[in-house]
Amino acid sequence: MIEPPIGRVLEKTNTRFGLVVLAARRARQINAYFNQLGEGFGSYVPPQVHSLSRKPLSIALEEIDNDKVTLEIQLDEA
Repeated sequence: MIEPPIGRVLEKTNTRFGLVVLAARRARQINAYFNQLGEGFGSYVPPQVHSLSRKPLSIALEEIDNDKVTLEIQLDEA
């Protein structure tokens, strides 16, 4: 069983494409954060939720479900 349910997370972004892009970007940031630990740089934001999962994508989906990460749509005016 997938936790959090995809339907519930999809309601947060309203589009599948937006969910995929948002989750992938955040998962890359989380992965970079874990890779930089011990180097002392601290340039990436740590995970915003306490998760039992160790997979960056699962953590990103949990963050989206808990409204810690949101999708902001910018429309270009031409």
